[in-house]
Amino acid sequence: MEQKSVAITVTSGKGGVGKSTTVASVGLALAQLGRQVCVMDTDIGLRKLDLMLGLENRIVYDLIDVIEGTSKLRQSLVRHKEYPHLALLPAAQTRYKEEVTPAQIKQLVDELRNEFEFILIDSPAGIEGGFRNAIAPADRAILVVNPEIPSVRDSDRVIGLLESADLDQIDLVVNRVQPGMIKDGDMLSVERVQNHLAINLLGVVPEDRRIIRSSNTGEPVVLDDKSLAGRAFNHIGRRIHGEEVPFLEMEETSLINRIKRIFHIA
Repeated sequence: MEQKSVAITVTSGKGGVGKSTTVASVGLALAQLGRQVCVMDTDIGLRKLDLMLGLENRIVYDLIDVIEGTSKLRQSLVRHKEYPHLALLPAAQTRYKEEVTPAQIKQLVDELRNEFEFILIDSPAGIEGGFRNAIAPADRAILVVNPEIPSVRDSDRVIGLLESADLDQIDLVVNRVQPGMIKDGDMLSVERVQNHLAINLLGVVPEDRRIIRSSNTGEPVVLDDKSLAGRAFNHIGRRIHGEEVPFLEMEETSLINRIKRIFHIA
């Protein structure tokens, strides 16, 4: 049975929580599963998905060029050379989000549906015009939250706006989790975050210094076999793909616990 195209907006209440990292890594994870994936940057005026995917030197046209008729959609899409199932539709870096309407973004995504099974939309932070553009074509949404009170509080407002836009499926990704800080009471637990926001938990991603390196090299952390965050993003992609995948064990003492289980130590 042929899979229907799905447009997923990845959003948050505040900036810097890891939305673009999530889009790049999950998009690549889905492409590695053989799915046709387009990652779409709607953060007009800023743009960073191209950097995270190592495609910044190949951009000629952007999504506003398509909307204004300066280029055809195929001309603006940047295919990843190593992972041909993945394409990027970049944002315009020298324009303003006010130049685009939700109806135009929706029409653009409808055209992308003809070729791609998954369209991941990287939403700007906040709840202004760029946010409205990003959610207009979405079938579902992923809310990226850090386990801290300001991020969770802002996310409450975003959930209300997503629900008012008739988005029934809103999933939660808790990013930059540090088990040691949770144990010491310095960080909210994943359970507290999920209970407060009351939406489905799609993934838990640990804090990982390798993400900084991946952002600088243009290689998404999901490609790093040694990265626990990369494995978490890979699992998120597989869950979106419809697989049942257990959540990672992230406790700092997990290795000790495994040794205890092996030798039946109480």
